Amino acid sequence: PRSELGDRNPAVFHGFCSTIVLNNPRRRNALSLPMLQSLRRDLLHDVKSRELRVIVIAAEGPVFCSGHDLKELSSEDDVKHHSQVFELCAEVMTLIQKLPVPVIAKVNGLATAAGCQLVASCDIAVASEKSQFATPGVNIGLFCSTPGVALGRSLPRKVALEMLFTGEPLSAHEALMHGLVSKVVPEDKLEEETMKISQKICESSKSVLALGKATFYRQISQDLDTAYKITTKVMVDNLTLRDGQEGIEAFVQKRKPVWSH
Repeated sequence: PRSELGDRNPAVFHGFCSTIVLNNPRRRNALSLPMLQSLRRDLLHDVKSRELRVIVIAAEGPVFCSGHDLKELSSEDDVKHHSQVFELCAEVMTLIQKLPVPVIAKVNGLATAAGCQLVASCDIAVASEKSQFATPGVNIGLFCSTPGVALGRSLPRKVALEMLFTGEPLSAHEALMHGLVSKVVPEDKLEEETMKISQKICESSKSVLALGKATFYRQISQDLDTAYKITTKVMVDNLTLRDGQEGIEAFVQKRKPVWSH
């Protein structure tokens, strides 16, 4: 059970898009301890590369991710092991938002429990029309409390709680309507649309994007006054970046910017 680093899409000359593929379809791409360890390793693999611009998380098979491997959560395993599983999962989910590049979930199928948490934790999510999203832990006596952290920050509270209380799935279009995913497209357009977004991101300065992403997540949980204090300072800091000045000069001179990243 593992994730695999897939293509480093060179279609964008500004850098590359790294694709991570959840590749254990026989186990419905469950987030077992080995899968989580592999996913963390793959997320960090190229993080220091100047050329990395975007990370895409995809999956093999009809299920994007079924959540935790319930066999690991049986009473045969001790509390220490259970803690290790949930703590590593929380680390991976928060890592996604701490990475200096945007992370896109490319969802083609069912995403449940911690798999739904994974989608909610990504910066952008593109889903095929056949995709569904659910947090059904309540139905087996294990409430999806950790998935609820990501869901509660992505969805309106009452929508998130209905999912958590009932375990009933959202369709792809319902997920779009409530903000769990960014776009819904026909299955045969999923790759094209994901790469289209990736390529657009790759046209911008990596340093500017990194600053912007970090600031967005820093301010989003703050009250309005604090959020504006944080972002006002960051706007000033942004202007001190070489690419901040290059972008403004290029706009004034009516030319394309040449980013140093």
